[in-house]
Amino acid sequence: MARNYFIAGNWKMHKTRSESAALAKELTAALKDGRHKYLVAPSFTALETVGAIVKGSNILLGAQNCAAEEQGAHTGEVSVLQLKDLGVQTVILGHSERRHTYKEDDALVNRKVRLALKHGLDVILCVGELLEEREAGNAESVCERQTVEGLKGVSAADFSRVTIAYEPVWAIGTGKTATPEDADAIHAYIRKVIGGLYGADAAKGVVIQYGGSVKPDNAAALMAKENIDGALVGGASLTADAFVPIAKF
Repeated sequence: MARNYFIAGNWKMHKTRSESAALAKELTAALKDGRHKYLVAPSFTALETVGAIVKGSNILLGAQNCAAEEQGAHTGEVSVLQLKDLGVQTVILGHSERRHTYKEDDALVNRKVRLALKHGLDVILCVGELLEEREAGNAESVCERQTVEGLKGVSAADFSRVTIAYEPVWAIGTGKTATPEDADAIHAYIRKVIGGLYGADAAKGVVIQYGGSVKPDNAAALMAKENIDGALVGGASLTADAFVPIAKF
């Protein structure tokens, strides 16, 4: 089965509502004839604003995280119910910044994944190794563990709403990019892991994005690889000038 390229922009903790609105307007205009699947994930404070602009366009509305509980005494957290209420369709979970800066472990990421899927949201599950893990020869085992643990208890039916994003932590925001060959090798390995969990058809069908210093000048070479099905773009998603050429690679 043919996999559709999926290009997502993670705006991280940038942009006021007015700045977010301006970028969203530029992107809806520039990508309306785009052939791929697109998503933007603004900050929580801009979700409603951006959601109103991308509504009815070919750009999905994503959130950068969610709480592991539906509601309750969780000061400062944002629940899946609140995200759905704002029109969010997809949530990014297990991003390396959540794992390493905010110390989210596999079990917590898994609780979030299951909760988001239970409430009908699609999920982008991020996996990837640190530089020392890669240098120790553990890139594959780290990605396997994060994939298997992140998907614990996720049915095959629910898995059809999951995208995997491979983001080598050493390449995020550093300007270093995994070579297309290195990235493709890990993508192929993750695909094999998915095959073991959900079977050959699921492995063929799963969309695996690459994230880690994707730029207009390296996007096409990465996307040309057999197992790379899109990009989770950080810094380069913050301007239309950088994001649109990636989105239309």
